[in-house]
Amino acid sequence: MKITIGHLYPDLLNLYGDRGNIQCLMKRCQWRGIEAETIAYELNDRIDFSALDIVLLGGGSDREQMLVCEKLKEIREDFRSYVEDNGVVIAICGGYQLLGNYYKTEQGTIQGLELVDMYTEQGEGRLISNIILKSDLFDMPVTGFENHGGRTCINENKPLGRVLYGSGNDGKTGYEGVVYKNVIGTYLHGPLLPKNPQLADWLILKALERKYGSGVKLAPLDDSQEKEANDYICRRFLK
Repeated sequence: MKITIGHLYPDLLNLYGDRGNIQCLMKRCQWRGIEAETIAYELNDRIDFSALDIVLLGGGSDREQMLVCEKLKEIREDFRSYVEDNGVVIAICGGYQLLGNYYKTEQGTIQGLELVDMYTEQGEGRLISNIILKSDLFDMPVTGFENHGGRTCINENKPLGRVLYGSGNDGKTGYEGVVYKNVIGTYLHGPLLPKNPQLADWLILKALERKYGSGVKLAPLDDSQEKEANDYICRRFLK
């Protein structure tokens, strides 16, 4: 079995250590004997979504998001077809915002990919904190760090999780992130996947099931250190 990961625009959208997420996916595949490769796409590269099993859209500043905005318009329809065909996507922070219809900032409005019916508008101040979620997808709490000025409304879509500590999508609703088909968008970084092995494995499993069928199983890995770190964060902030 083999997985191909597409890392979109890492030269511009790599503000929060997103290469760590790529390394985590690669290692968790390799430890199981699953062949894995990553293709990094720069701004002028042609993206062949049919060759990809997981797509990572990372975080960038508002300025960098504006720079990739016009390019995203060119790939929107191909990206939408990939998503609607149950393609696996993990979108972090700025990448999460770009999944939606638009992101309204003081500098202007960034048109999104319109892959998920949601939108983001800049709010007063930034939401900065460690954050802990309870997600229906995982046994372990999801932990990370958030630092965003945008307030995201996911409309009728399913959130990634309920906020136990931190601010989440908008600091008001008590929810964070979004799940749509095999797409996960979230403000959590730090990077995200090394801290949350169950989330990493969810992405890998969904990609394998899409490619090879529903009978695929993932061999268990020793995640004792990750679980110990997760327990520490929960004990520290959930008093």
